[in-house]
Amino acid sequence: MFPPDKNKNISRREFLRSVSRASMILGGAGLSLSYPPWSEAFLGNAWGGLLSSPSDEMIRNAPLARYWISANSPGGQCLSCHQPDDKIEGRQYDHKKGIVKCLLCARECLINEGERGACQARINVRGELRSLVYGRPVTMHVDPIEKKPLYHFLPGSSAFSLATSGCPLHCKFCQNWEISQARPEDFSTRYTPPEAIVQATAQRHVPVIAFTYNEPTVFTEYLTDIARISRNQDIRSVLISCGFMNKEPLDEMCSVLDAIKIDLKGFDKDFYRRVCNAELEPVLRSIRQVAKNGVHLEIVNLVVPTLNDSEKMLTELAEWVMGELGPDVPIHFTRFHPDYQMRNLPPTPVATLERAYDIAKARGIRYPFVGNVPGHPGNNTYCPGCGKPVILRTGFFITAEHLKNGRCGYCNEVIAGVWT
Repeated sequence: MFPPDKNKNISRREFLRSVSRASMILGGAGLSLSYPPWSEAFLGNAWGGLLSSPSDEMIRNAPLARYWISANSPGGQCLSCHQPDDKIEGRQYDHKKGIVKCLLCARECLINEGERGACQARINVRGELRSLVYGRPVTMHVDPIEKKPLYHFLPGSSAFSLATSGCPLHCKFCQNWEISQARPEDFSTRYTPPEAIVQATAQRHVPVIAFTYNEPTVFTEYLTDIARISRNQDIRSVLISCGFMNKEPLDEMCSVLDAIKIDLKGFDKDFYRRVCNAELEPVLRSIRQVAKNGVHLEIVNLVVPTLNDSEKMLTELAEWVMGELGPDVPIHFTRFHPDYQMRNLPPTPVATLERAYDIAKARGIRYPFVGNVPGHPGNNTYCPGCGKPVILRTGFFITAEHLKNGRCGYCNEVIAGVWT
């Protein structure tokens, strides 16, 4: 069983460190997880890994991944990997090594035999791309859905949350870098099939499974298998993502998920390149795609002082959301706290978050929020009709709700969201 939650406001970082002292036993489902012996000295160094490479057993049991092509695939097109300016037209070449191109995320890594993509979660084994993280969650926890944050999706409910290691991004401010920037072999994990995750969720009478903490796209095969099984048991599934995936895998995820929260880390190409080692456009494409698929969508913008907090950037972000998605997508302007490789910056001034909130409101967005500031009135949901608070929050918890069948309890205005 999960241990009693003595402090419901415990941070994910505190949780990750606490599990270093004791394995979390998932009693009724017969699951257990073990964790590496964290220490401040270990956390302070770059990830060298507890093991120098995946074990033979880990590689042997790694299932075939989806979304990749091989240089030697029958009927393969050279321009699937090469650029037009490589001047390969009319040339023939038989690759002696089984190079593969991963098509899961927007990086589209070219991977030699025995090597991995940037996410560290997928490996080329004799010309086949395999997943090192399928069935290998490194953390599980029951969280309030508001912690994701999802404010307009089953408010007040709990979510059985899980993560593996790995991420295609390398954000300098990452709050969960201990797992997102790790390799699978940095953890001693027991194989946990999708059915066991759904069983553990059902036994706790939790209505939602959340794929979160690291970037769940790296375990897309695992999460989609879990989500398909959970639907048959009336358990909903949500994705907490950076949005840096390709179109085809995102279409598959949208077909089995009930809600997606995407981090739009800043509305600036240079910010993405310098701070996240990524590109902005694939994230914008993913946000449009989720909205088009009709999956419940919320957006988070972590506002980092001096880096993505200019009035111009916040205004362009709000105008893009309003123009592309309309007024009803909730946007969370969340407070930055110093972490990982950005300990030199101060926490975001609350006034900056309030300015972002006001900019979004002025552009017509109906549901902006101030995040990571417990007790702030910007945590509440206000009716766009009469302006009264219809959901009041303190921290990650609902303190009052004035909704009736998805409508304002005061004026009967429709409040966009998923309520039952």
